[in-house]
Amino acid sequence: MAKKKEKIIDTISKKQPVVVVLGHVDHGKSSLLEAIKDFKITSKESGGITQHIGAYEVEIDNPSSHKASDGRRKITFIDTPGHEAFSAMRVRGASVADIALLVIDAAQSVQPQTKEAITAIKMAELPMIVVLNKIDLPNADPEKIKRELTKIDLLVESMGGSIPCVEVSAKEKTGIDDLLDMILLVADMQEFEEDLQSPCEGLVIESYMDSLKGPIATLIIEKGILNAKDIIATNSSLARIKSLQNFKGEIIDKAYPAQPVVVLGFEKVPGVGEKFKSYTTTDIANNHIKIEDQKRSINNTVINVEPDQKVLNIILKGDVFGSIEAIEGMLKSLPQDRIILRILKVEVGDINETDVKLAEMSKALIIGFRVKIMPAVSMIMKSDSQKKVRIKTFDIIYELIQEIRNGMEKSLEAEMVRKDLGKIKALIIFFGEKNRQIVGGKITEGEIKKGLKLEVIRGLEKVGSGRIINLQRDKKDMDLLKKGDECGILFEGNVKVEPQDILVAFIEERQKGVL
Repeated sequence: MAKKKEKIIDTISKKQPVVVVLGHVDHGKSSLLEAIKDFKITSKESGGITQHIGAYEVEIDNPSSHKASDGRRKITFIDTPGHEAFSAMRVRGASVADIALLVIDAAQSVQPQTKEAITAIKMAELPMIVVLNKIDLPNADPEKIKRELTKIDLLVESMGGSIPCVEVSAKEKTGIDDLLDMILLVADMQEFEEDLQSPCEGLVIESYMDSLKGPIATLIIEKGILNAKDIIATNSSLARIKSLQNFKGEIIDKAYPAQPVVVLGFEKVPGVGEKFKSYTTTDIANNHIKIEDQKRSINNTVINVEPDQKVLNIILKGDVFGSIEAIEGMLKSLPQDRIILRILKVEVGDINETDVKLAEMSKALIIGFRVKIMPAVSMIMKSDSQKKVRIKTFDIIYELIQEIRNGMEKSLEAEMVRKDLGKIKALIIFFGEKNRQIVGGKITEGEIKKGLKLEVIRGLEKVGSGRIINLQRDKKDMDLLKKGDECGILFEGNVKVEPQDILVAFIEERQKGVL
């Protein structure tokens, strides 16, 4: 019995917590991580959006003095973009985390992205710590933020709830120790454990194609030990590990649960959010991938397009898998009742000759996100003026989505839209000749102008139509009369107006097609 107990202690022990940092893009999420560490971990890029999901470790003294045996302890931080454009990435980041930090600017208010982050945290059923940042600003009002959170059913401890709340200033680096102390306290309460004996499993946090090194993926290990030269596979890609690096870029021999590692050796870029497992042989790993390929083939449905249905074909290229996956999700969410958006190809890497050939055959638009157009492509486009291939590149995700939406709307035909402006109740008919009548009445709704079209309603039915040739009040010509005014109109139409008829005045405007 003693030996069995000793084995359990050896194989299952306390795991360092994995913390996901969520929040609005401008609320100081990245600067908070920079304050926690003593070096810069992310760079501000176009539009202030963090490009990659990164994972980082920090090692700190254990604040729980009564647990001296713990010594120094590690915390892993996952930095996910706070922009709503990356909601899919956020959810995936939360799926591997143990604790979520919800970062809110204490000098602003709860934003829509903040609410989305809360939804992601609740869906993942993660313990949450609210972090009120920028507390150093003179207009910081933490109590206001707490009240706003209460309105969306999120109660911090000071408001009678159970969610810890820590006030910090990333700029002044105050409150950081309290935050780290709280993370370890929550981790101790949750009793996170690591399993070292099971085959290694984990999650792909980020992936991209390096022009020199090939496919590269950042992984978080969930259980087991990952060794250099292990064979691992996701549902789409196999890797014979060539290099195993920690988040600092240092070569390591093995990695343990909750550790972030960078892996070189994948045959192709794996998908962000894909699970990976270790295998004893490449044959077993390849068999797993084949089975998953068959499942995808069965589940993939072909879009049936009617002969007269408008279609916009897209080829999407991006710098990293996580970004283009998020963009693809946003594009698919665009309304497609009137025009179908068909994404022919989604791939990491620069725009190449193969993309141009496919675009030419399918009359597709090539869209690039933070990628370059390869020199060979530029040469082809310059030398062959007959090639009608459209290529557009973007650094800001919203501009990309808006461009696609505009392109879809331009493909739609303009339509006539009717707008009702006013109503006249016919009271008396003076005389009529041919298709014209002089009608006296009262304006009961809106306003009436000379030249407007009219619809004649008798009872509940439309009996005819016409227009206002002239408009008078007190025998004086008028351009405009409003509700309550009595008027006389020279009516021209295809029906004889009778007393008690309702004349509905309207205009028709040509509007561009909208999705």
